[in-house]
Amino acid sequence: MQQPDTLVRNPVGNPVVASVSVNGDARSVWNVVGDFAGFAKFIPALSHIEMTGEGVRSVRKKLFKDGNVVMEQLNSHDDHAMTMTWSLIYTSLNIGNLWALMEVVPQGPTQSLATWTIIGQPYTGGQEDVPAFEAFLQGFADDAMKNLQALFN
Repeated sequence: MQQPDTLVRNPVGNPVVASVSVNGDARSVWNVVGDFAGFAKFIPALSHIEMTGEGVRSVRKKLFKDGNVVMEQLNSHDDHAMTMTWSLIYTSLNIGNLWALMEVVPQGPTQSLATWTIIGQPYTGGQEDVPAFEAFLQGFADDAMKNLQALFN
């Protein structure tokens, strides 16, 4: 008898962290980065996002202006703690597996720290391709978080 299998696995790799100090109260910043359907607000490369369902287990389809597609499932969303995690289901990019965490921490009444942590693995290639892959993730996350910062400045 066939044993159950799955493609959903936790990725193995170095965490890529993009963290920015934002001139905005934590709740306002969380209302932007904590909106799983709203990433086009701070990622200009996105054309739009299509959602299936809502809350934990919902799936978003991110459509990029260059034609690439990324589908991800929301794993956790804690509005009080201002954290959420998601995992990759499908992409046309060279990403084999990916898990991400977004969190916002108050740094005072009008300051907050927004951090996007990503652990990912390339779909094709070997260990020698990991540094370039992680640099790609870092650049993407850094750009997005700088755009977030600019929304509040």
